[in-house]
Amino acid sequence: QVQLVESGGGLVQAGGSLRLSCAASGRILRINTMAWYRQAAGKQRELVAIITSGGATNYADSVKGRFTISRDNAMNTVYLQMNSLKPEDTAVYYCNVNFQLWGQGTPVTVSS
Repeated sequence: QVQLVESGGGLVQAGGSLRLSCAASGRILRINTMAWYRQAAGKQRELVAIITSGGATNYADSVKGRFTISRDNAMNTVYLQMNSLKPEDTAVYYCNVNFQLWGQGTPVTVSS
């Protein structure tokens, strides 16, 4: 059974930075895409950033230029570096693997 364990969320002031990590463990056959989603209170879950096994990336327009997704294939880990954070980035951030597996979520709160 594969588990995704996220870390790095917390409370930060607007303009600050956070780095999220998500490590996959267990019986992993092959990891293709790794992604970060977020869900703000009262809103639908949305894709924030995605990275393929080859390193190609894509971002939501709202985070382009501020967030960077990266991965360590040897460690089965994906990262999300979040800079210039805004209050509207406040949400629970979820890691996703292969469009199938979800982490438990890590909350990010950005105060104004």
